[in-house]
Amino acid sequence: MGKQKTASAGAPVNKAESWENINWKKAQSEVRRLQMRIAKAVKEGRWNKIRILQYLLTRSFYAKALAVKRVTSNKGKKTPGVDGVVWRGVRAKWRAIQSLRRRGYRPQPLRRIYIPKKNKAKKRPLSIPCMIDRAMQALHKLALAPVAETTADRNSYGFREGRSCADAIQAAFNALSQPNSATWIWKADINGCYDNICQKWMLKNIPMDREVLRKWLDAGYIEGGKFYPTLKGTPQGGVISPTIANMTLDGLEEAIRKAVPRRCRVNFIRYADDSIVTGKSKQILMRHVIPAAQNYIAERGLSFSEEKTEITHIKHGFTFPGQTFRKKGNVLHITPNKEGVLALQRKAGNLIRKHVSAPMPALIKKLNQTLRGWGNYHRHVVASEAFARIDTYIYEQLWRMLRRRHPHKSKKWLVKHYWQVEPKWVFSVKGKTKKGKRLYQVVRLGSIGIKRYVKIRADANPYMPEYAYYFWRRRHNKEARLLPALSAREYRAMIN
Repeated sequence: MGKQKTASAGAPVNKAESWENINWKKAQSEVRRLQMRIAKAVKEGRWNKIRILQYLLTRSFYAKALAVKRVTSNKGKKTPGVDGVVWRGVRAKWRAIQSLRRRGYRPQPLRRIYIPKKNKAKKRPLSIPCMIDRAMQALHKLALAPVAETTADRNSYGFREGRSCADAIQAAFNALSQPNSATWIWKADINGCYDNICQKWMLKNIPMDREVLRKWLDAGYIEGGKFYPTLKGTPQGGVISPTIANMTLDGLEEAIRKAVPRRCRVNFIRYADDSIVTGKSKQILMRHVIPAAQNYIAERGLSFSEEKTEITHIKHGFTFPGQTFRKKGNVLHITPNKEGVLALQRKAGNLIRKHVSAPMPALIKKLNQTLRGWGNYHRHVVASEAFARIDTYIYEQLWRMLRRRHPHKSKKWLVKHYWQVEPKWVFSVKGKTKKGKRLYQVVRLGSIGIKRYVKIRADANPYMPEYAYYFWRRRHNKEARLLPALSAREYRAMIN
């Protein structure tokens, strides 16, 4: 690496000689330093300084390197846009850093594909940008994220750094678990959030380089070999789109609270474009909450979906997100959604049938990926019964597959060869690797265990120095987010 030089305004101008020589720790440190300065300026309301710092960040070599690294190391790194180009190899990545310039930048149209929704009756449009456009979006997201985090709603948890579905579920638990908690819930879902945001509103209110944003919004998309212009919305599939959508909905919590009388306290929780509002009565939600929310999002060109928006009582239950909330007496039960359990069973069954003649280690790897991810997502709620049901289903499907695979072998032989370890009834086989033999085991969801989740602090900002150690601890010490399974009464006593 060459000698370090620093610009007078504080932006690093040093460049490495090649992709392999980039000091990634230094890059993270320099970019984070500018991001923290942007967040501080937002808190102080110094918008001219914010624009200057964003200008420095989007022209920083380290920020460009991190943007290229992001789009070449995620799951979509092998998916090309309309130009068919992907960046492979260190030379292509190095040239990509040099190509990230604002002057002369012109985004290409998006490649439009459709993916099925959960109900499979409808399809969701997905727009795939070219690699250069993804990298530019990742670069400008680095400058926009500190602004979005500092101005975000306190109870917004979707597509934000350090926050997850588990935080949204825990926030809902805190709002509904008390004996005197609100009993009526308004569950709202925005109709085509990404596709319907008013572009004029975005250009006027999103604090980033408006010329670059305008070019992205006017890029259009190609479907079936034909070009179609985009007249509204931000493309779903872009790197920066979730941040823009979040900023569009930020302020909804405050608008609802202002519309509700002081004596009628409500709780607001949002994950992406799904939100719930709890109230003591149905009239509060219908007279105050719903009109205020409709007026707020209408200014942004949005509306609520009639199919997915409803008012329900807590004893009848509701789903958010992927969990079923229902109260029996004074006890709140949060369990995995039945549709999610059935979907997992179908997926596992299809995997087993698909790999009926494949090597056993390949089947076990695919099964474990599916089961472990689903189990870790639901381990923070009352999921023991669902875990046991799925473990039984997996065992039955594996046993059925083995009987077909070995039609002339006895039950004793099958147990001896495929259930070899303690505790018993853990499906396992021996496979060969480069280092020798290895035992492959199917994950038992019951062994994952149930752990209570500690919700993130509502005001925590990853770009403020006072919260640096807090986020570092939550990121590197997983036990800081997990607690032993407690009763609802013990947990409420602990958090109070």
